[in-house]
Amino acid sequence: MAEKELQKTVSAEELAKDFKEHSVAEFFKKNMQMLGLTGKIKTLTTIVHEYCTNSLDACEESGILPDIEVQIEELGEEFVEVNVKDNGPGLTQETVGKALGQLLAGTKFHRMIQARGQQGIGAAGCTMLSQITTGKPVKVITGTTRAKPMSLEITIDPKKNQPVISNLVELKKEFRGLIVKARFKGVKYVNSEQGPLEYLRRTAIANPHAKITLIAPDKSTTTFNRSAKDIPERPLEIKPHPKGANVDEVITFSKSTQAKKISSFLKSEFDRMGDKAVEEISKGVSFDLEKDPHALEWDEAEEIVKIFKKISFIAPRTDGLIPIGEDRIKKSIESIVQPEYMSVITRKPQVYKGGFPFLVEVGIAYGGNAGRLSAETIEVEGQAAQQVRKIEIMRFANRAPLLFDTGGCAITKAVQSIDWKRYGIKDYENTPLTIFVNLISVHIPYTSAGKQAISDEDEIMEELRLALMDAGRKTGMYISSKLREQEKQNKRKIFMKYAKEVALALHELTKKPANEIEKKLLDIVLHKLKLEEEQGITDEQAEEEEDAGKKKKGKSGKKQKLFTESDG
Repeated sequence: MAEKELQKTVSAEELAKDFKEHSVAEFFKKNMQMLGLTGKIKTLTTIVHEYCTNSLDACEESGILPDIEVQIEELGEEFVEVNVKDNGPGLTQETVGKALGQLLAGTKFHRMIQARGQQGIGAAGCTMLSQITTGKPVKVITGTTRAKPMSLEITIDPKKNQPVISNLVELKKEFRGLIVKARFKGVKYVNSEQGPLEYLRRTAIANPHAKITLIAPDKSTTTFNRSAKDIPERPLEIKPHPKGANVDEVITFSKSTQAKKISSFLKSEFDRMGDKAVEEISKGVSFDLEKDPHALEWDEAEEIVKIFKKISFIAPRTDGLIPIGEDRIKKSIESIVQPEYMSVITRKPQVYKGGFPFLVEVGIAYGGNAGRLSAETIEVEGQAAQQVRKIEIMRFANRAPLLFDTGGCAITKAVQSIDWKRYGIKDYENTPLTIFVNLISVHIPYTSAGKQAISDEDEIMEELRLALMDAGRKTGMYISSKLREQEKQNKRKIFMKYAKEVALALHELTKKPANEIEKKLLDIVLHKLKLEEEQGITDEQAEEEEDAGKKKKGKSGKKQKLFTESDG
């Protein structure tokens, strides 16, 4: 963990150094891989992600149900125009420059709040990418409720990292929202599992309150209608927990605090910091906590962080985590995926190393249109050949789809670690399954700056597995009941096929009426099938009780505690 933190710190220092020593354009070009702008398909999907995320955030903050339209036109080979329109609050002449023409102006890196993105390129990054690949400005139409709508063009001054607005014109027509039209070279539209259409499909599933439309280059239109009409609650910003703090953060917070003493600074800026903890810190450091926090030195901050590691604090607050909700996930997936059966589980909030709270949501859709279509086909008697559906794993971090780096993600590893045969799924990779997994946290532990894969922290892996097993158990019960019913119907068909012949044969031997014999045979078989069904239910209940016992036993075992239940 310490090595990972060191790597992140070094990366941040290098990033800041690059930003100061180079023009913003040079910085942008040098760090394109870190910003997720690699590959023709991935870059276009990243552009769509940045614009749509901004639209969703703006609408939710203003209490507006999002209505987003994305249109992509091909202007030439690997040359596209992206047009994104929303019904949000719009941008004013004062705010449009910062939002679309200043890099890193709205970073979420230091905020302890559940958010769709962290350190993303943002809409300003899209402006810079358009500028350096086409030399053209981004065209904008914006309208608010307080001023007349206006159209303008925006670029970024590469030396000063400042917005340059031109061709500003007031419009007479009524409009509220934002329209952004930008051109990009070196990108490609492909209808694939990692393309814009799939990104928007998954975004719509994780944000059931949004209506999202895509107009593809071939003019085909796909609309994902909202399945929920209430806007999600806004997550609360929480204070950093001492267990997750590093030296740089302590120094940064100390420079901006209004507290006059280090002791009061610690209590006001950190979560779960009580008098007892401050007393322990005062005994373990070589300086007086009555000192002005603005004068705190790096070595002194290091001493504080070392004491943080030794103290047992109460677990961090979890009231800042806002899940999508089981009902909303179910309705959304049923609306867009249209499965035969759906099971959804939301786990209780937990904490992983470093003191960061998190929560896991899992949905398993089975049958119907669940899963992804493969190139393989199967012959169905009396029908045309049908494409085979295989497992589809939908990964999300704070409602944002993760389409790349699938193999190295904790979610993928958790799915692969489950014994799916226990739930009636003999070959899970070739089963029509859509597995939805959303990890919610104020700090998502990504494996890299690309933010497309989640690190397999022990606590996160355990919660992912438990949620998958809970949802899998419900799905398994449905599959078992379906198989029993199918077997029951097959047995009935076989009997009905031969019942009359058996009845006639018995009639010849016993001389009793054939219709009475056939009726008695039918009663016997129906009674037998009913007994088998009841026995099957009893076996499932026994298995459930056994699983519950194992889970309880596992939780009661010894496990290292990161936090206490009382103030440290």
